[in-house]
Amino acid sequence: MKDIINAIEDASIKIKNLIETGDTGKSENENSTGDTQLKLDIASDQIIEDIFAKIPSIKQIVSEEQDSIIDLNEKGEYLIAYDPLDGSSLVDVNLSVGSIYGIYKGNFDAKSIIASVYVVFGPRVEMVVASDNCVKMYRLLSNEFKYIQDIKLNQKGKLNAPGSTQNCWAPYHKALIDDIFNDGYRLRYSGGMVPDLHQILLKGGGLFSYPGTSDRPKGKLRQLFEVFPFALTYEYAGGKAIDGLKNVLEVETTHIHDTTPCFFGSNEEINRVLKVYKENAE
Repeated sequence: MKDIINAIEDASIKIKNLIETGDTGKSENENSTGDTQLKLDIASDQIIEDIFAKIPSIKQIVSEEQDSIIDLNEKGEYLIAYDPLDGSSLVDVNLSVGSIYGIYKGNFDAKSIIASVYVVFGPRVEMVVASDNCVKMYRLLSNEFKYIQDIKLNQKGKLNAPGSTQNCWAPYHKALIDDIFNDGYRLRYSGGMVPDLHQILLKGGGLFSYPGTSDRPKGKLRQLFEVFPFALTYEYAGGKAIDGLKNVLEVETTHIHDTTPCFFGSNEEINRVLKVYKENAE
């Protein structure tokens, strides 16, 4: 596992430099989910693939920017699903973005995830590793990642980050979000999954939601690359991650690019979501 973390550190330093100097324009390509790829997406994806290809312990990789699984080393034991540059459209307005990695053993599904890593590229570059029931944060200092702190969520937070298209929300979801704001929670939503979830973790708690909607009943966020890695992180930090009715890590995967509704947060906020969604389940 240490060789994989080292590889992610190396890739992150290269991606940091790419963000600072690279072309933020659109390419002529679309990814597997129909989104137009930015040139930064493609370049970041290639950086990670090239570095992972040199690691003997990695058997297969799959990227949010690729259509299919890539075989690397037949004798490897780890499978890695990653989003090379989540929120890349925010780079040209100088907002924080990130990379997300889910590390699996056996299969690409929720039951097989054993660790996760995400990296925030903002005013400071920070890497958060969830493994062995712990969540540890490192910061890039003098071109080297240094341990900063363990991360633990409080039972209740103060932040609310509601995602997706609001005019497509179910009425009970809108009522839930309104009630949370009426209770004094503060809006924190940048449009970047990595910085928003990172902020909730570092500030002690709150709620990040990306529900199923009338235009996207299964949500927008991808299970293997985004949802499962952050679900593991939040659980190890003492919080919860659900799809509205059950633990996200109980959601089945039928295709590598499957999506799911998702809610991440500290326990009190997630319990509020469960109560509302169970009351309104068909």
